[in-house]
Amino acid sequence: MNHISSETLRKISHPVNVSAIGPNVESLAGYAPSLLPGQLGDRGFCREIGIRYPYLGGSMAKGISSVAMVEALGQAGMLGFFGAAGLAFAEVEAAVDRLTMAGVPCGFNLIHSPQEPDLEAALAELYILKNVQLVEASAFLSLTLPLVRYRTHGIHRAANGEIVVPNRIIAKVSREELAEKFLSPPPEKLLRQLLDEGAITAEQAELSARIPMAQEITAEADSGGHTDNRPAIALFPTIASVAGRMEQKFGYDVKLRVGLAGGVATPAAAAAAFAMGAAYIMTGSVNQACVESGTSTAVRKMLAETRQADVTMAPAADMFEMGVNVQVLKRGTMFPMRAAKLYDLYRNHDGLDGIPVAERDKLEKTLFQAKLDDIWRDTQAYFLKRDPRQVERAASDPKHRMALVFRWYLGQAAHWAKDGAPGRMMDYQVWCGPAMGAFNEWVAGSFLEMPEQRRVATVARNILFGASVLTRANMLRYQNVQLPADFTVKPFEDTEIKEYFA
Repeated sequence: MNHISSETLRKISHPVNVSAIGPNVESLAGYAPSLLPGQLGDRGFCREIGIRYPYLGGSMAKGISSVAMVEALGQAGMLGFFGAAGLAFAEVEAAVDRLTMAGVPCGFNLIHSPQEPDLEAALAELYILKNVQLVEASAFLSLTLPLVRYRTHGIHRAANGEIVVPNRIIAKVSREELAEKFLSPPPEKLLRQLLDEGAITAEQAELSARIPMAQEITAEADSGGHTDNRPAIALFPTIASVAGRMEQKFGYDVKLRVGLAGGVATPAAAAAAFAMGAAYIMTGSVNQACVESGTSTAVRKMLAETRQADVTMAPAADMFEMGVNVQVLKRGTMFPMRAAKLYDLYRNHDGLDGIPVAERDKLEKTLFQAKLDDIWRDTQAYFLKRDPRQVERAASDPKHRMALVFRWYLGQAAHWAKDGAPGRMMDYQVWCGPAMGAFNEWVAGSFLEMPEQRRVATVARNILFGASVLTRANMLRYQNVQLPADFTVKPFEDTEIKEYFA
């Protein structure tokens, strides 16, 4: 590989003074103006949310995108979203308090919870109470009252007449119809409901009808976790087109922006995203493999060995009954196959008693490693504290009881992976997209090949810096400057590229 040296790096990463060439300008083979990482993406977006670089770390559930990870990105002039989904309310509150004290740019996840709407509402209220002004909305199938309540809280008109909206939502979407909903004003029906409840005033309802639910949306392509497996090169231009149409339709006073997530884990992918017009890039799977992530050393090692084909879809714990899937790692674990078996049993039987004895015995010995009746007792005790309505429904609906028991396995599989449970490796649920394999291929042979060397800010800086270099290299290619066929930008130590992030 033609891995560029530090000396060559300095030559191609700084501007050329064309005027100094004088009369010999005709001999100039090509010109690529300076392009530093801070010049990528949408500068207005970065200014508005208080970051220097258009790089966001997406939220990963159960605190995998941890406080430490969010702090590291914030200190590096970027922004991370804390992975609040699947955590106890008290854990989220503690994370909010800690990150508020840290004083770094940060955001928090609000995930759609159709099975637990009270939890979604409680988190929205927590964010309002704690003055959290940036939320990543993920896995939403439609707009909900808590989401609209969060967005419209505190909206007012400034002395100069400008509409001020304190709370910002960045929404992950994979479909045009959902993009339209987030880029439209809050639904009139939900605004009326908030008005009737006294949550907003009549003036605030009127102002809310003039703003988008989300000024920014992230086009989420083939990612880890909840995903529609959309190809980024097809998805992004479509979502960007929707944004342009909606901005023109509603005549907002603000600019609608679109970022890209899913498959972004290398300089080439980042350069492609910015070339398509992405306001920012968002990473996920690759961050999980970094030392600051809230997962186990065992999982980080598994991720470091992942290739692009080592991922597959499996039933999601939070939307199990709806048949929603998440993308997970399949190498080194039997979770995808076992989870699919549970969903097949759920579809074909009306309750646990309907499962054939031999099949039930197999489940108890392999997946659950306990009697299903014992699992139900534990599940019942859990929901009596968290959401008693689930237990009430299960008492009269055997199929729902079966779903709750099966969801126990799906939920525990994520905990076993996060905690590195030694006796449960075959059941690890590790959310992961093909970007992880692309990243491993890129860093092979470099210091970032080893999991213990992967720090989230170092990875981010290399992706952004590499995107800048590749973009300039492409400028030269467009001028028919012949670069080596195997030209590439391998990772650099922070000390080698720090001047470009000063």
